[in-house]
Amino acid sequence: MNDINTSVLVIDDEELVRDNIEEILAPLKNTQHDDFMNEAASILFDAPRPLLAPRTSNIPVFTVDKAANGMEGLDKVKKALQNGTPYAVIFLDMRMPGWDGLETAIKIREHDSKAEIIFITAYSDRSIDEIVEKAGQNVGYHCKPYASEEIIQLATKAVTDYSRLRNLEKLIESISSIGLNKNQLNSLLKNILDQLANSVDTDMALLGKLHDDYAYEKVISIGAMEEKINLEELVNRVKDIKINEEEVLQIDELVLARMDDYSVFAVLKKQERLKTERMYLLKLFVQNAAQAIRNAELNEKLLQKEKLSAVGKAMGMVMHDLRSPVKNIKLIAQLMREENAHDEWIDMLEQSADQASEIFDDFLDFIKETSVKKQPVQIGQMIAAAIQQSAVHPYAAQVKLSKDLQESLAVLGDESKLKRSIGNLLNNAFEALKDHHVANPAVRISAVKSQDMVVITIADNGAGIPDAISRTLFEPFVTRDKSNGTGLGLAIVKQFITAHNGNITVENNNGAQFIITIPLM
Repeated sequence: MNDINTSVLVIDDEELVRDNIEEILAPLKNTQHDDFMNEAASILFDAPRPLLAPRTSNIPVFTVDKAANGMEGLDKVKKALQNGTPYAVIFLDMRMPGWDGLETAIKIREHDSKAEIIFITAYSDRSIDEIVEKAGQNVGYHCKPYASEEIIQLATKAVTDYSRLRNLEKLIESISSIGLNKNQLNSLLKNILDQLANSVDTDMALLGKLHDDYAYEKVISIGAMEEKINLEELVNRVKDIKINEEEVLQIDELVLARMDDYSVFAVLKKQERLKTERMYLLKLFVQNAAQAIRNAELNEKLLQKEKLSAVGKAMGMVMHDLRSPVKNIKLIAQLMREENAHDEWIDMLEQSADQASEIFDDFLDFIKETSVKKQPVQIGQMIAAAIQQSAVHPYAAQVKLSKDLQESLAVLGDESKLKRSIGNLLNNAFEALKDHHVANPAVRISAVKSQDMVVITIADNGAGIPDAISRTLFEPFVTRDKSNGTGLGLAIVKQFITAHNGNITVENNNGAQFIITIPLM
């Protein structure tokens, strides 16, 4: 208890009241006079006990300052703030000459919105609702006459509440500088948001992200907030707010912070008296949470790069050792042809060797982020070759594959990498249909011209992409609900398509639907 702020200011025009509260909260040490009083009490009463009982150890050691009127009290508040020793509790008389208690509280709030104010009065012309509305929710109200124990209880609770909120404030300020991964950060943010919701007397809160394409992503929620509010209406409300990067805005129960390519917002359950000085904690929370989320994302990307670097080194060694056996397979196929052995199996053997070499090259190009060598590529032929390569997938025969390929579509690109991208998406579709035991599995692939772009669509009738990974699907090592896979396939596809000045997106439409757009020649 001695580590918390226990500074108290008593503002009352009656000197007797000021001195009495000071004596209750910060009593002088026992004097000879006190000993005489206790001795007299032991003579006069049947059950002798000290008249001035010693304080128990769980009561804070208060320091008390006094002011005779509102102006003097305000001056002491300002000086305390300047010295870095703000008051935790202010006992304030309501009826005083000059500024009354409420007017004094309003003046104090202009400089200190955090102190706990306790009105002590015998009579007030103001209603409690008016006091709370103008002086804030962190106020108390107690009527004269009072008992010493009541003053001690009020002051103890007030300094405890003040300390708890200051600790929460420091914790909030620290989250933007703590290096955590996404799961660790979300656990911390949920704990803080829960405390924050309690501090403003609400049992529901929501922290979410709104991306530049206006797609909503929940970060954390407290209570049944998502079921109680209209998310579409909330997203539209956030969309309509104009906010600059790194800016933080507060509008009623909504607080919004803007990052590079998305906004982070928090909203509390709307109710009476939600407009309180403690809402600044929510604003502080969103500001720091937004930065912490961005830091966690950057940390994840750094870890991805480190993992890719390690994988690249390991795969480089493996591929170096495998290149010779793969080249020998092709050499053996050529020797068999020279011996006049002609068979479609030899052609397939040679194609498989070439395909293995291409996989090695593509993977190393992905790790090294090598630029593509562009040549004219016929889209229809490239997709047909990708379909033929994917036909060896164990589940391909079980899937009904339909295609709709517009003729004479050509792009400048690397045919091997484009073919690898299409083949990867087809194999992923086969895997998803197999793993989810989809009845009547089907995959549809189309290629059409749209203005100066070719649009390639690969769609299946499976379960679609889980919401939890939809926004990070093309990042390295992201995989879920697959019987096998490294989590690198779609990251490689994304890099290859981007290297062609193209774009790839995914959406759920009665199954997963991948859409690739690449500029035409």
